[in-house]
Amino acid sequence: MNASRSGCPINLTLETLGDRWSLIVIRDLMFGDRRHFRELLTRSEEGIASNILADRLARLEKAGLVSRRDDPSHKQKVIYSLTEASIALVPLLAHMGGWGLRHTPASKELSVRAQILEDGGPKLWSEFMEELGHLHLGAPAPSESVFARLQSAYEAAVAEA
Repeated sequence: MNASRSGCPINLTLETLGDRWSLIVIRDLMFGDRRHFRELLTRSEEGIASNILADRLARLEKAGLVSRRDDPSHKQKVIYSLTEASIALVPLLAHMGGWGLRHTPASKELSVRAQILEDGGPKLWSEFMEELGHLHLGAPAPSESVFARLQSAYEAAVAEA
């Protein structure tokens, strides 16, 4: 990373995450369970370009927010995972989603997960972070799946639309 403009934690966070695509890539890893480059590219609602995606994944890896490992099922693929630092972004993304629900014309199908997180508050965020730890870091599985609840609500909203 280049020299920072200041040591302010908000500035430093924005320097790490404040470009147009970094949080979108983290969102897709987190909520879309998109773990391969091709999935991140082709299933992007925003239509990220392949060179931009490659750059953001490299930046996020360098910043310690994403890790990569070889995919044992295919020698030319890698699996991207969230790190503890990016999993800790769940409350920030939940707040951003809640703000977007109240202040933007967000679509119903793309808002349903944000609404569940907004309604569930910090307790649900913590449970989701625990589950992400299982999915991305190999931590023990939680007794209930927040991810499945979010995914089911999203799929129902898409079917309705």
